[in-house]
Order: sequence, then structure tokens, then C-alpha cells
Amino acid sequence: MTITSFHPPRRTLMGPGPSDVHPRITEALSRPTIGHLDPEFIRMMDELKALIQFAFKTNNRLTLPISAPGSAGMEACFANLVDEGDKVIVCINGVFGGRMKESVERMGGTAVVVESDWGRAVDPTAVEDALKANADAKILAFVHAETSTGARSDAKVLCELARKYDCLSIVDAVTSLAGSELEVDEWGIDAIYSGSQKCLSCVPGLSPVSFSEAAIKKIESRKTKVRSWFLDMNLVMGYWGGEGKRAYHHTAPVNQLYALHEALCLLQDEGLDNSWQRHRLHHNALVTGLAAMGLEMLVPESERLAQLNAVVIPEGVDDLAVRQQLLKEYNLEIGAGLGAFAGKVWRIGLMGYAASQTNVLNCLSALESALLSQGHSFTPGLAVKAANDVYAG
Repeated sequence: MTITSFHPPRRTLMGPGPSDVHPRITEALSRPTIGHLDPEFIRMMDELKALIQFAFKTNNRLTLPISAPGSAGMEACFANLVDEGDKVIVCINGVFGGRMKESVERMGGTAVVVESDWGRAVDPTAVEDALKANADAKILAFVHAETSTGARSDAKVLCELARKYDCLSIVDAVTSLAGSELEVDEWGIDAIYSGSQKCLSCVPGLSPVSFSEAAIKKIESRKTKVRSWFLDMNLVMGYWGGEGKRAYHHTAPVNQLYALHEALCLLQDEGLDNSWQRHRLHHNALVTGLAAMGLEMLVPESERLAQLNAVVIPEGVDDLAVRQQLLKEYNLEIGAGLGAFAGKVWRIGLMGYAASQTNVLNCLSALESALLSQGHSFTPGLAVKAANDVYAG
């Protein structure tokens, strides 16, 4: 064979994830690899745990990064909290709510589904009706930021409902962490998982998770063993516990954890409020520019994510042709629609390091060119001007 080293093209990543990786994070990946039980690495682990607590706004002692992507964070939450026969209220308003339902069933639980329209937030009234009708439910599970549609649900209200009806809450924050307001302790979230590759601008492959004391109590009082050995928090905490000698559980992805540590240091330096506001500013500029091209958003303004923008594809415009042109001519990646919205929307990400004025203006300019070649009618140049007006205040 004559296979040689792989050198990927340099892209601007403005899809649903991964996002552009900050140069400081890329540098962190190249630092010397040391053992995962080295005293210096363990010291870094303690810092990393504190940084994840900062990002989630929690003091939960069971807070750590799962050594696998966000899907494993999801499975960790469901594997540890769903016992055989447990009834779980699962909210579905997009693709990732459906994955929650699948997780419940694979763990031996019974899923009671609350359906909301795709592209809309989860309906709290429908959730409360389901909780009233299922007094024996143990858990309420929902997606805070639905990546497939760009809809943001009211996590605070939904967690209040969970507590009112004596349920634990499991929350998917894969796309919301660092990009949208998120208050784990204040909102009373019991189990939450996220991913490293979205608004943290880190490489894919790690999933920050956190469990409340009530969740820990449920894990410790399970009737059956956790169905996953690798994701069993009783075992993982022997390595991540932070007290006394660390017990070997698995070989941690050392350099990836350096990268997550650096990503969270960047978030700490910027400040959570500032990060949330930055994502909102660039979202406003992008949406204003898109409107100048006659493009509409899928999600109502009050329910939209700033970091994941679902744009309705105009009649007569070829979805794939536009995305291919952006990739070929501008090295710019935007995302396709998923599920019911395949071919009907584009998903434009403004996540972490990619949420910048440069990226917004370049995206609008490239999209103008692609839409003109498709025969879409609008006045060229207005999109970038409209976005710049937002930045000018």
C-alpha cells in the first residue's frame, strides 16, 4: 500500500457541530502525553472537574467528563438512573428527544412520550398533563437545545414540574452548554449531559455530565446493576472522585482532556454571561442578514437558539447544490436538515469560536452568491449591510 499522511482541508465549520476549534485548544492537544494516573494529571483532573462545575453552574460532587461523545453522556444518565420497569416521561420535539426514548427502552424502562411539533419548544402544559396522568413516573427527560431544529425549551419550568410531581429530571444540554443560559443548581436539574464539540469549541469525543444528590441516591439504591460497566457511575467515580487514591477504571483520553481543560479555561476567561451574550449578538446579526435575502427562520423568535439557526430553504432552491457550492468554493460547512426537515431547512451553527463577526459576514456573503446562482430573487449586498448595522448598534 502507498497510503500517506492525512491532511484535511481547512474549513470554516458553521454546521450543527463540530465547531471551529480554538487555536489554544489545538495547541493543548499537542502537549506531552503523560500517564492517566500521574500525579500531575490527577491535579489537572481536579481542576477540570471544577471547571465543568463552573460551566454547568453547579456544586454537584458527581461532575465529570465521560471519555466518549455526547451520546455516551446521554447513555450514562439513562443507564444509571433508569431501573428495570421505571416509567419515564420523555419529551420529543426533534431527533434527539427520540434518542432519549430509545435509551429508556434499552435500559428496561417504559417511555411515556409527550410529543411537541418539531421546530417548537416542549409544551409545559402537555408535560404537566402527562405527569398528572402517570403518577408512578420516576423521571422527566427532555432536550434543552434541540440540535435538529434549533428550538430551545424552558428547562427551568420543566424541572419545576419534575420536582412538583416527585420526578428526577434528565436534561440534554449538548448544544446549550456555554451558548445559552444554563443554571443546573438554580433550576434543580438532576442529571445533565453535554458535548465538547459545540459551544466549547473543543474537539469531539468528550461528554461533560453532572448528577445531583437526589440522582446519586437513586443510583446507589438501584434494584439492578447499571446495564453498562463502562458508564456505571459507581465505578467511574473511583477514578474521578477526587478523594484519596484514584482507582483504575479505564485509560483516560489524556490529550483530549488537556483540550477540554483549555476550552473551559477560555470560557472562564470570557465569563459565562459574556459567552451567552456573544452568541446572541452574532445570532441577531445573522438572522437580520438572512431576512434581507428573503429567508425565514423555522423557529419562532422567543424559542430560538442563538447557536443553532434553522433556516427555511426557499421554494425552487436546491438544498444539496447550495451546501456543495459553499463547501467547494468557500470551504464553508453548513448543516442539512434532519428527519422531517431533511431538504427543507439548513442548520447554520454559531458555536463557540465560530460565533464571530467575521464568520457571520462571510457566511452571508457566500450564501448570497449561492442563492443568486440558484435564481433566488433578492437585492445583492443588503444582507451584509443589514448584519453590519446590527454590529454598529
